[in-house]
Amino acid sequence: MGTPRAAVPTLEKIMLDGHEVIAVYTQPDRPSGRGNKIAFSPVKEFALEKSLNILQTLKIRTQESIETFRSHKADVAIVVAYGRILPDEYLDAFPMGAINVHFSLLPKYRGAAPVNWAIVNGETKTGVTTMRMDAGLDTGAILLQKATTIEIEETAIELMERLSLLGAELLSETLTNLEHIEPKHQENDLATYAPIMKREDGLVDWGVGAVEIANRVRGFQPFPTAFTHHKEMRLTIWRALPLTVGHDGKFDSAQVLEASDGQILVGCGDGSILSIEELQLEGKRRLQARDFLNGVKLFVGEKFGR
Repeated sequence: MGTPRAAVPTLEKIMLDGHEVIAVYTQPDRPSGRGNKIAFSPVKEFALEKSLNILQTLKIRTQESIETFRSHKADVAIVVAYGRILPDEYLDAFPMGAINVHFSLLPKYRGAAPVNWAIVNGETKTGVTTMRMDAGLDTGAILLQKATTIEIEETAIELMERLSLLGAELLSETLTNLEHIEPKHQENDLATYAPIMKREDGLVDWGVGAVEIANRVRGFQPFPTAFTHHKEMRLTIWRALPLTVGHDGKFDSAQVLEASDGQILVGCGDGSILSIEELQLEGKRRLQARDFLNGVKLFVGEKFGR
């Protein structure tokens, strides 16, 4: 049971390990892009290639849906970013229950967006957890965990790619050794929450430090992205680095300090400075700072934001 690209490596690994995949559950097809064309989820695309039995249930809590799920008579349900909260009838349907691959080191970062918030909050370490699911939100007993370092300039997209592969390997190890794994209850007092992101989360607050802003640039990808405004137009920042050296003179937050020779430096809170490396003006292409300055006039002293 999974939907996004991050769930595909686990499904592929299950098949490579020789397990029989009785059914693949994924979210219903939805309109996408400017033309509102119907788009298949990455999990559905992979399942179609492998001629697997695909189910895209609109309402999972109906008696008919529950009976269909039970009728598969599987040993276990594997859940990776499916996008639905499963009722008890699903969790208890099979002898080995339901096992979730979660992209954090539980109990830290329970919720919908653990990878993004780990980067936004400046974490240097994260990982994956396999968990026996219960009725709570990522509260089930931990089976196995594997940690990894978050690289200094790594974006949420890049980190998710790595964790999806790590999660596939961990799930493989979990299924191989399931009879011998002693589930560990989570320490709820140590839990943190990683809620689904909202569009307004991406609006840059230039009053905070450059390190925090750079973390948000990395963490809020692909959605909602970190953005500000230039002359009332939305300006998305795709890559930015906090400077470790100071700047002569005093400056205000959001003030442009340098806009030449391929450099865009902006003042932030606590006297810190952000170097914008890659950005995109509304309706335009994503550009390196040098190319951006060739087409857009930025002046030292002007401010970003409305």
